Amino acid sequence: MRNTCLVLSLLGVLGAAAVAQEMPRATFNIGGGFTNPMQSTRDKLDTGWNISAGAGVNLHPNFALMAQFNYNAFDVNTATLNSIGFPNGTVRIPSATLNGVIHTNPRGPVDLYFIGGGGLYHWHQEFTVPSVTTFTGFDPYFGVFYPVAVPVNQVVSSYSINKPGWNGGAGLSFGTRWHTKVYAEARFHRIILGADRYADMLPVTFGLRW
Repeated sequence: MRNTCLVLSLLGVLGAAAVAQEMPRATFNIGGGFTNPMQSTRDKLDTGWNISAGAGVNLHPNFALMAQFNYNAFDVNTATLNSIGFPNGTVRIPSATLNGVIHTNPRGPVDLYFIGGGGLYHWHQEFTVPSVTTFTGFDPYFGVFYPVAVPVNQVVSSYSINKPGWNGGAGLSFGTRWHTKVYAEARFHRIILGADRYADMLPVTFGLRW
């Protein structure tokens, strides 16, 4: 009986070691795509773009914990600009979040996974007007200096604030076992602005996960 228990224990240790060798401890992702404003945010912003990068640890073949940086960028839509009297406007939202990832088929060629968590979002908006600034140019042939008028966008209003938020979504990754995989992901983000105001967006991201 003692020998049987010893053999089973040894097999368990060897099995755990084999899984540990097969599954890298660290995991990473990098990607980019387009971002749809959602809910009331859609009334103010045009469809934008996003980039994403993350690093984390595989705690189990089916579960990872990821720290991620996301950057979403939008133009303020024409109707909103006309209503407030600015010709141009942009919103930039970098964020840092901690997310759990649940893999349904981590070793298979197609893995459906679910991801969600929360963190800090930085909302930065700017409104600009076209302007012209003058630089000094130099013509080496004639040896003269001359003024050069260059069109620029002058910032007339700028506002930034840090707010908490949460996110949740799902994705598909394509590859073999724990090697580099291509993924497509859609994840809803809600930024809690306060006073029953929220900023909602749905980034759709394509990239590499390993």
